[in-house]
Amino acid sequence: MLKKRLLTLIPTVIGVITLVFAFIHLVPGDPVDVMLGETAAAADKAALRAELGLEKPIMTQYLDYLGGLAKGELGMSFAYRKPVREVIAARLPATLQLAGVSLLIALLVALPLGVAAAVNKGKAIDRATLALGLVGVSMPNFWLGPLLIMLFSVNLRWLPVSGRDGFASVILPAVTLGFALAAILSRMVRTSLADVLGAEYLQAARARGVSERKVIWLHAMRNAAIPVITILGLQLGALLSGAVIAEAVFAWPGIGTLLLQAINGRDYPVVQGCVLVISLGYVAANFLADLAIRAADPRVRG
Repeated sequence: MLKKRLLTLIPTVIGVITLVFAFIHLVPGDPVDVMLGETAAAADKAALRAELGLEKPIMTQYLDYLGGLAKGELGMSFAYRKPVREVIAARLPATLQLAGVSLLIALLVALPLGVAAAVNKGKAIDRATLALGLVGVSMPNFWLGPLLIMLFSVNLRWLPVSGRDGFASVILPAVTLGFALAAILSRMVRTSLADVLGAEYLQAARARGVSERKVIWLHAMRNAAIPVITILGLQLGALLSGAVIAEAVFAWPGIGTLLLQAINGRDYPVVQGCVLVISLGYVAANFLADLAIRAADPRVRG
């Protein structure tokens, strides 16, 4: 099963690479004009275009790109004049830090809220959790981020406005990125857990004298975890793509800001490399979710 799953990832990744390459090269604008300016001499433009390989047919450029990927090369950045993998490697730790802290915040908020809502179904905390989940799903990052900046940075002056300088600087972008994830997970935990709380095996555990806390967190959550893990796997990939907006709002020096800069500068190799990393993040997150589901539910093994 694992080998079959891994084999299905190959055409997915190739399809993503192909679509990204095609869309990037269909975007209007010439990177040579961006780098040299429209008033540059025609000879200088032709020389730079030849140096960057832009004079080759699109299919040749595509095949060259695939050949480079097979060797672990992402190409050469037009703007930085250095390998794309080095440019991305310098920004990747910042994005991974932001995604990791966002995930931690989401779990710390979603699990207790979801469990409390399921145990107290129909009561005030349940309705409050559902309302919070609706707000979290509906509120876009580009609106929540500036709102948090105005409150905690401008008015209260508790946290930095932007940049990456110490742990305090990651709090606001992580909350911005993790708020929607916490809303989705809390609703999923509530729904999944509520469906199993009345099961006979839980009643039997209570009759044996098992504490209610163990009944919920050890026995019930194990069976309620499957849909939660599935949603979490999908949302882990979304953290990387959502980081583009959060990083832009807070000037966080990660892949998101690098991607936007590369798009503005028509730096095709960097754009392709950033999107490829984000896409592989989706693929890896879903693959890890599959492994976690197989570990949690013996019925899907084999």
